[in-house]
Amino acid sequence: MFSGKTPMRALLFGAAALVMASFAVPSSDVAFAASEVKVLVNSQVITSGDIAKRVAFLKLQRQKGDLNKLAKEQLVDETLKRAEISRLRMSVSTTDVDAAFGRFASSNKMTPAQLSQILEKAGVGVDHFKSYIAVSMSWPRVVNARFGAKSRMSNDDLVTRMTENKTKPVTTEYFLKQIVFVVPAAKRNAILNQRKAEAEASRSKFPGCDQAKVFAATMRDVSVQDLGRVLAPEVPEMWKPLLEKASGNTTAPIVTDRGVEYVAICSQRQVNDDVAAAAVFRAEDIGKDKATGVSANDKKYMDELRSKAQIVYR
Repeated sequence: MFSGKTPMRALLFGAAALVMASFAVPSSDVAFAASEVKVLVNSQVITSGDIAKRVAFLKLQRQKGDLNKLAKEQLVDETLKRAEISRLRMSVSTTDVDAAFGRFASSNKMTPAQLSQILEKAGVGVDHFKSYIAVSMSWPRVVNARFGAKSRMSNDDLVTRMTENKTKPVTTEYFLKQIVFVVPAAKRNAILNQRKAEAEASRSKFPGCDQAKVFAATMRDVSVQDLGRVLAPEVPEMWKPLLEKASGNTTAPIVTDRGVEYVAICSQRQVNDDVAAAAVFRAEDIGKDKATGVSANDKKYMDELRSKAQIVYR
């Protein structure tokens, strides 16, 4: 649906997204001793250097407790996830990771270079962080591919939830189009600010959804994607506040891996049909999963991978 739709806004960076802008960076570079093998996960090695970088990352997140143990377990899980992602060929691209890194820097009022410097200074390192990003972005694809169809609410479950709820929940139904000011990766640094200005300036001239494609054709490298009906609970996290705060019939533009984009609101209304009810109930379930930090399907998948793996701690 939306480009830029990733689990990233809500679950990609976890606690790090909440604290990166204000973390305390050590006054001197972290020095690592020669790496030793500390964990073997099937044929993959986790070294003391890997663990030290993850401990440094956990400190940035202000995590408490036995950070060395937590770091090991996180890296074991990521190693298993990475192998499964590779087996199923469902990894995001290097371009996707770089774009996410850039958006994360921007959301914390930094340039990618400044973020890189901070990560190196803290002892985390850019490569370690980007590896974390890659797994965090790719893993939900694997889980959804495995459980997506099974996780849809059955008619019986829907009736049960509505009976418990006594009334059908109401939500907003949108019909949307996405306007993309394309920025080729090779020209990103050179023209991104110009494209931001062009996108912002075009909003006041937007003629409405019926004329969107004709409107786009009057500008250079602008595409229109018809998103159709989108219920509020299904809107990606990165777009929700923009839709809620939309001025007129367009949202504010944002930078994505494709370029600069905004969403045109063709129509919106309150609905309470069965499809809307299922979407609301599903969003509630996802909210519960976020509160616990992991979905039931994610846990089931990881328990299965761990039960089949050979994990040796040294």
